Amino acid sequence: MPHSPEEKKRVLTRVRKVRGQLDALERALEEGADCGPVLQQLAAIRGAINGVMAGVLESHLREEFTQAAGAAENASGSIDDVVTLVRTYLR
Repeated sequence: MPHSPEEKKRVLTRVRKVRGQLDALERALEEGADCGPVLQQLAAIRGAINGVMAGVLESHLREEFTQAAGAAENASGSIDDVVTLVRTYLR
């Protein structure tokens, strides 16, 4: 869960956008849309969900590593390394 009000607002906004994309996909399927646009919409939804997951995971990792590392100076660098690694695998 995002830990700050700004992060929570950002995640909720992204989730609402995904919901809109899903609604559009449902309408397209009900109307019998061609496969090409449906596949594009599915890819966009997958990307959006991965973005939400990455954002929540990043927030969680930053919170956990910050607490665990205390005030260690290189904690920020190691957090950035882990976030970069995780984002690579989420794509």
